[in-house]
Order: sequence, then structure tokens, then C-alpha cells
Amino acid sequence: MGKDWTSESLERWSTFDSRLEAGSAEVIERIGRIALQLSRWQDEVFGRYGLNRGEVGVLYALGAAGPPHRLSPTQLSRVLMLTSAGVTNRLDRLERRGLVVRHPDPGDRRGVVVELTEPGSQIAQQAVGAAAEGQAALLAGLSAQEARTLGRLLRKMQSGLDGVAPPSP
Repeated sequence: MGKDWTSESLERWSTFDSRLEAGSAEVIERIGRIALQLSRWQDEVFGRYGLNRGEVGVLYALGAAGPPHRLSPTQLSRVLMLTSAGVTNRLDRLERRGLVVRHPDPGDRRGVVVELTEPGSQIAQQAVGAAAEGQAALLAGLSAQEARTLGRLLRKMQSGLDGVAPPSP
């Protein structure tokens, strides 16, 4: 496999700053670029349903919660790795469209729970289904075994990121 933009830029950068460790830098840079490409791809797919990735994330989390498809905003915040303000903004948009509804929390009269509505469930299934159909094409360059191995390695990397703070300036 020949050099690509990432390989060439890392090579140039390493001559500028010798602290750059080639192996780890390549992994981080490639994951970052892949994340951007996937984000654009998802934006296009979900946009066909009038949704963005963030909104699909909320609908997906509620659907994955199982019947009755309810979570508190705090639970959504944790699952989606968002601030409470970020969750509130998404919930406001989804509620205006009738895709979710907020109810008083029966276990805490000060709180609310968010419930996936039937229209929300239907559009989430359509959007996530469309994305699932296209995912095979995204991994077409990998064998089934390579995809499973990559999944395991990414899971291992992801689990190691909990609590890792950026380096001090």
C-alpha cells in the first residue's frame, strides 16, 4: 500500500517535531480522519430522514433501552457523553417533532423521563436501518476476520481511554 495524505503529513511533521512517535500518531490521526469521514457519511444518511447524528443518537439510545423505551436526561447524558445542555437541546428538537415525549418521573417527582414515541421509533428504525445497510460498504476493504479484529482492538483502546486526561500545556 502506497503513501497517502496521512502518511506524508506525519512524515513531514516528524521532521518538524521529534516528539511525534510514528506508530501512535498514525493510529490517532487515522482514527480522527475516519471519524470525520464517518460523520459526513452519517450526516448524509440521517439527513434523508430529517435527522442529524445527534438526534439519531438519542432515538437509538431510547430504543436500545428496551420497553418502555424511557431514560432520564441524566442517563441520556451519560450514554451519549454529552452535557445536560446538549441533551436538552436535542430533546427539545425531537419533542417538537413528536419523536419523543417527556413525562414526570414516577420515581422522582422533581425529575422527568424521556420516552420514545411510535413515530420516533419508526423513523429511528428507518434511519438506523439505512445506515446499517451501508455499513458493509464502509468496511469493504477488510475481510470479515479483519473487521472483527479491528472491532476488538478499538474496544480495547476505547476502554483504556476512560479517565485519560490530555497532557498539561
